[in-house]
Amino acid sequence: MTAVHPERPWANGVEAVRILAPLGMLGYGYPLAHFEAGLARDPHLIAVDAGSTDGGPHKLGKGVGIVSEAATRRDLEPMLRAAVERGIPVVVGTAGGSGSRLHVEWARRIVAGILSDHGWAARVAVIDADVPPDRVVAALAEGDLRPLRAVPEADEATIRACPAIVAQMGVEPIVAALEQGADIVLCGRSYDPTMFAALPIMLGFPAGLAFHMGKILECGAQCAIPGAASDCMIGTLDHEGFVLEPLGPERRCTPTSVAAHTLYEKSDPARLPGPGGDLVLDQCRFEAVSDRAVRVTGSRFEPSDEYRVKLEGSAPEGYRAICIAGLRDPQMIARLDECLDAVRKATQEFGGFAGEAGFGLNFLCYGRDAVLGESEPLRDAVPHEVGVVIDAVGPTQTDADALCSLARSSLLHYHYTGRKATGGNLAFPFAPSDFQGGPVFRFALYHTMKVRDGLELFPIRWIGEEGKVGRAAE
Repeated sequence: MTAVHPERPWANGVEAVRILAPLGMLGYGYPLAHFEAGLARDPHLIAVDAGSTDGGPHKLGKGVGIVSEAATRRDLEPMLRAAVERGIPVVVGTAGGSGSRLHVEWARRIVAGILSDHGWAARVAVIDADVPPDRVVAALAEGDLRPLRAVPEADEATIRACPAIVAQMGVEPIVAALEQGADIVLCGRSYDPTMFAALPIMLGFPAGLAFHMGKILECGAQCAIPGAASDCMIGTLDHEGFVLEPLGPERRCTPTSVAAHTLYEKSDPARLPGPGGDLVLDQCRFEAVSDRAVRVTGSRFEPSDEYRVKLEGSAPEGYRAICIAGLRDPQMIARLDECLDAVRKATQEFGGFAGEAGFGLNFLCYGRDAVLGESEPLRDAVPHEVGVVIDAVGPTQTDADALCSLARSSLLHYHYTGRKATGGNLAFPFAPSDFQGGPVFRFALYHTMKVRDGLELFPIRWIGEEGKVGRAAE
């Protein structure tokens, strides 16, 4: 297979590889002037992360994105221009937000639209990450499926209840796509550093350094001072270490800021497990090489005895309805737990929901303990006002709506000790007061699964004739 741009900067080997990270999350936006400054450094790769599980199981289960199509198109267009006009490959990880086939196809349509609108031709590889339920059930039967910490064991019914199951890919399928001449690679669910680490590893650079640099770059300029996900970074990796530098002139990296970000999203500060092995950081050094750039050394990768990938699957839990209200009576606020407990009990009894499976009623009290719950240290303080979100879940949307309506009317008219008014207890900022939240999902699969190798679950599709899309390819 022949790439659109066979004479890429790294075709004959390089002593150091430069990677441009435009931002920390596709769709968040970035300054074009800073991106152009990055292009002036002649990067070998442009890579960007486009998703995570941060938004919860709903995005994966429902097949919807985290950011808008307009924002995604805006961010992608300059990158695709660089791919076509400069021959710089672009790799997008966890395309569409959660990386399922639905998400990846959404991203593919955006890419195809940009290429077509400009008359550009590019070789586009799409790497799917969906795992058939039968494959997971077989792994369960063979003892090859393990829950992550604090996650219950899975069973066949749970697995088959998931409308989408994805696996986090490592670098292997991305390397395969780049080796076959991809200009643009759209990845399904991806391990965070892989879209940055694949090219350096393909070129023979140490995997530990590549993964560590990728883990930092995937957040954009968050490791800088001031930090920002919506700004550009460039990383330069050689065989002994890598250098990080923000492209916004108002930002700078320091050894402390980069070391601090190395601890980001890690349960173990010295070891980060991933597909096929662990990134080990116990011998890292962080040294300033200028007033804006930091060099990192000592990162290493330890392959595991067996190749395991993380699975994510979300299963439906019912339907949600919510009501947003506020209350200001100090007498009611002082007795809020009493009021909410009484309303919860009355709602369940009057509506016939008591003890019924699939029903749930929760009150989030903003201004008191909505964020920390019972762990809130100031929970006994009496604020001057409280915002209450009534969160009702039922087996159907009709059930959820009914539960929310009954809870709202019960709380509105509940007679508490010290009440002076005969009107309502709640103020409603919106009409209608109740909103349908639609389907509710939970992470039913948050497990690792043993696989043959890093390519087994991740087929590559080439879009268009010979992988080329755009009017110039027609």
